[in-house]
Parts: sequence; C-alpha cells; structure tokens
Amino acid sequence: MSLFSSEEERRVSDAITQAERKTSGEIVVVVAARSDTYLYVPPLIGALVSLLVPWPLIFFTKLDVESIYLAQLALFLVLTGLLLPPAVRTVFVHQRIKRLHARRRAVEQFVALNLHTTTGHTGVLIFVSVAERHVEILADAAIDTMVPQGTWKSIIDDLTAAFADGKPTDGLVAAIAAVGAHLARHFPPDTRNANELPDHLIVLP
Repeated sequence: MSLFSSEEERRVSDAITQAERKTSGEIVVVVAARSDTYLYVPPLIGALVSLLVPWPLIFFTKLDVESIYLAQLALFLVLTGLLLPPAVRTVFVHQRIKRLHARRRAVEQFVALNLHTTTGHTGVLIFVSVAERHVEILADAAIDTMVPQGTWKSIIDDLTAAFADGKPTDGLVAAIAAVGAHLARHFPPDTRNANELPDHLIVLP
C-alpha cells in the first residue's frame, strides 16, 4: 500500500516548486517506509528466550533431554514466527538503534541524490523514516555556514508530530515552506541557477 495518494504527492511537489521560486537553494523530500528490515530481531529474541527454557524444565519436571530439546526448538520457532511481521519486530528495537539506522539512510540518500553536488552547495534534504518515527534535515556546506545550528529542530519536531497525528502531507508541506523561508533569507533566487534536483516526492520502501 502506498504511503501517499497521487494527489498528496502532487501537493508536496507543488510545495517544493513554490519554495524554490524564492531561493537559489534546492529542496529534496524523501519518505522511507523504514530504514532497516530488522530481520535479525525475531531469531535473536527467539534464541535468547529459548535458552532459558531448559532450566525450569530440568529442575521442576521429569522430562527427558529429547523432550526438553524439542520444547526449546518449538518455542524458538513459534516466537520467531510471531515476531516476524515488520510492525511487530520493529517494536522490539531500541529507539537509539532505530535512530542510527534512520540517520545512516538519510546520509545515503543525501549522497545518492547528489545534494552535495549542487551549484553553490545549497541542497537540503528533508528525510522521514516512518517505521522509526524519525525525521532528519541535512543541508550542504554553504547552508551550514549560514544557517545557525539548531535552526531545523522546530521544523523536525512539527513534522514528526504531523506524522504521529496522521497528517503527513500537511506536515511535509509546512516543513517545505519553513525550510524554503530559511533558504530564501540567506540564498535569494538566482536566474543563473537551473533546477538541478527533482521537485517530486520520493517514496522509498
């Protein structure tokens, strides 16, 4: 199922186009369904829990070794299967680890989409990782030297809240406008600069 309808994607694209008319900066928006599969989580939890099974069975039952082993194996398989759905296994990952994965994928997208090669080094990436509930705003060198540290925090907080409230499109449109306002303040339009990066919303699995 798509994260956004075609109409919602059009709203985001229009917001990018509108914001870039007021600045020589480039804004790219990427929304990823998740930043990692976390497929290691179900077997890891299953194995850890299964390792505890033999001890109470040894001390409090008269089961033989083969029966205890089969119970251990069965528990491992059942737990692994129950934890396998993406929404379930993600819950068991610590927020710090999810944040690290989201940040890594944001940096990967910044490089993959060539935001670091724009004329004047004025590219900005708005990156959202839905499963991790994490937002990153990455700016190229020229912007970092002009925009004070911490400038993006309120935009990130508002966008994160919008996704949590089930209003992702409204949140993205507002975030794009806010980022565009900061860019316009420091990097006014320059007719010599072509539109170097895509204006459409990029949605990743």
